[in-house]
Amino acid sequence: MKTSSKSNYTITDKFFAHLETWRLYTVIWCGLVSLAGSCIAFSRFPPLKTASLAFFIPMMGWIAGLYLSDYLDRKLDAIQKPHRPIPSGRIKPKEALAIGAIFAIAGFLLSFLLSLNNILLVFVVALLVSTYAKFSKSRGILGNLNRGFVTVAAYFFGIFSIGQPLKYMPIQSIPIYIWLLSLVFLVHDTNSNLVGAIRDLEGDKKGRYMTIPVKYGVKKSVYISLLLTFTWLFLTLFLPFYFKFLKIEFYLIMIIDIIVIISLYVYLFRSINSYTREKALKFHEFFIIERVTLASAFIFGVIDIYIASCIYITALLITGLSQYLLRKRYEFVMKK
Repeated sequence: MKTSSKSNYTITDKFFAHLETWRLYTVIWCGLVSLAGSCIAFSRFPPLKTASLAFFIPMMGWIAGLYLSDYLDRKLDAIQKPHRPIPSGRIKPKEALAIGAIFAIAGFLLSFLLSLNNILLVFVVALLVSTYAKFSKSRGILGNLNRGFVTVAAYFFGIFSIGQPLKYMPIQSIPIYIWLLSLVFLVHDTNSNLVGAIRDLEGDKKGRYMTIPVKYGVKKSVYISLLLTFTWLFLTLFLPFYFKFLKIEFYLIMIIDIIVIISLYVYLFRSINSYTREKALKFHEFFIIERVTLASAFIFGVIDIYIASCIYITALLITGLSQYLLRKRYEFVMKK
């Protein structure tokens, strides 16, 4: 086994450190949301080139943001999670910035194959990501909403991707139901980020990050999460019913989604009085699977069921396998 020339870590250690930083179990969601937006705006599966760019470019931007976030959080992580890639030394701080910049630049250049709106949206996303990492993450609901807007940007990236290359797509040409549907992703990812903050309660408290769980405790955070879930779920079911822009397959997949939601909240309320980071992580893992199902439901509602099934199953496999192999080693010190 080869060893990196600049440290005592092996090449394998470095490889897994970068995989941990990518957090594939969260990145897939971003790509699916963008692809869902593309499919809904196109009313069918877009050309393969468009679909691929709509799926992968937001993921590249998301990964770039994760490198930046880990770089800025390196001192906080050193308190609670010294085993993480940067605090542990497996990834050098400047290395994280360099690799993140490569992903960001590559995504930006690929955006030139899409519409002018997509290029402009890259700058909006960069602003949102930097604002979250540097300012809003430690400021309660403001940080949760910031992350929600990043997902909304991914959704609109997919919508704009169906426009003509390097041409401006008129905003007024976008149907009202597409605008309203963005609220689903805003509220959903605001909630998802809040749930993730429950897992980081101890470290955020030590680092003086005033997140919702730090300010109000676990129990109140769970009730806020439940309220947000009712909100986005109502919008998810009502908008397609009222505007009739999705097929029946959407509702069939939403049955699976609702079952997952019920299961994760039953699990959470059973353990709410005996909080541990392990239990909070398990709850968020349920949430990760749920949101893959949610984004896939919209894709099922537009495109051929066989193509949608392949996308959904592949996304579930990558998400589930990456959570199983990488997530605990990223969140906890693994026993040898």
